[in-house]
Amino acid sequence: MNRIDLDGRKAVVTGGAQGIGRAIVERLIASGAQVTIWDRDRALAEAAVAEIGGAVSLVRVDVTDWEAVRSAAARSAAEMGRIDILVNNAGIAGPTASVADYPIDEWKRVIDIDLNGVFYGCKAVAPLMVEQGYGRIVNIASIAGKEGNPDASAYSAAKAGVIALTKSLGKELAGHDIAVNCVTPAAARTAILEQVSEEFIAYMVSKIPRARFVEVGEIAAMVAWLASAENSFTTGAVFDLSGGRATY
Repeated sequence: MNRIDLDGRKAVVTGGAQGIGRAIVERLIASGAQVTIWDRDRALAEAAVAEIGGAVSLVRVDVTDWEAVRSAAARSAAEMGRIDILVNNAGIAGPTASVADYPIDEWKRVIDIDLNGVFYGCKAVAPLMVEQGYGRIVNIASIAGKEGNPDASAYSAAKAGVIALTKSLGKELAGHDIAVNCVTPAAARTAILEQVSEEFIAYMVSKIPRARFVEVGEIAAMVAWLASAENSFTTGAVFDLSGGRATY
């Protein structure tokens, strides 16, 4: 493992108790950062903190609640002294259904978590980064946001929104030492796949030229570099982790 220099950096990772988020937390800590996990599942987050050990703590927060996110940002900044890195990772897959059959309530829930939650995190933390004169924001989008997945319209739309939000905010903050980028992973073997059918999983793998799932550690490695001071020029960009699936 290449060690990215994050010594002394203070990071927040949403949905950091499991899956991709936990891999990112572990990689940031291994690179020298102090990390606070924002997660709505307190029991799961507490178990993760106990297992990871070291420079990690948690704040229970529902990323769909703006006031809760704003409060969490203020608390984390106070406890850690600052927030240098924000990784917006929390998300759900939603049901597997056609647009015609997609439940309205489920559409709203997916958009609320996967897109609005990223917006709230950026809205709460970006001003703190501007004030301190430094920051790195990494948003976890998906190949679905580029290519679209059938029977996953809400997830695809939300992740496309994350890509556009990243580009917009990257331009807004380009005059500061703040980089805003996103990654677009293919499917990873995490708990989120429990929300979709085996047929849908087979479809996703069939579209990946590498013919396998992306490993969570591979995602974490790219995120660690994007979160580093070394990433001093690129902003508003989309980094492909699709195993060759992306066509643009």
